[in-house]
Amino acid sequence: MMEEYKMVIVVRADLKMSKGKTAAQASHAAVNCALASRKNNPEALERWMFNAYPKIVLKVQSEMELFEIKMFADAAGLVNSIIADAGRTEIAPGTITCLGIGPDAASAIDKVTGDLSML
Repeated sequence: MMEEYKMVIVVRADLKMSKGKTAAQASHAAVNCALASRKNNPEALERWMFNAYPKIVLKVQSEMELFEIKMFADAAGLVNSIIADAGRTEIAPGTITCLGIGPDAASAIDKVTGDLSML
């Protein structure tokens, strides 16, 4: 059986963004990760697409925690993307809102995000 591939979006819950804002920020992360994977890990992108594009949204409670997760994703060699808001609606320009990780093997991503809770 082929291993499952997925993408994870880690959102800062401390910002208390509206549902719409959260969805937009998570979408930015998903698109950035998919585009980066097309260039840097096309096999993972294809396997993720073949697997019906699973995306899991998790939460952290601070910017520092988000960057710790990014550090672990970088160390694991996982494609990832930090999202900074443009500041046109709810939050200040440049505010770091979320982190996309993958797509990649679920087992590899779980080593980085497995302890986080669902949003």
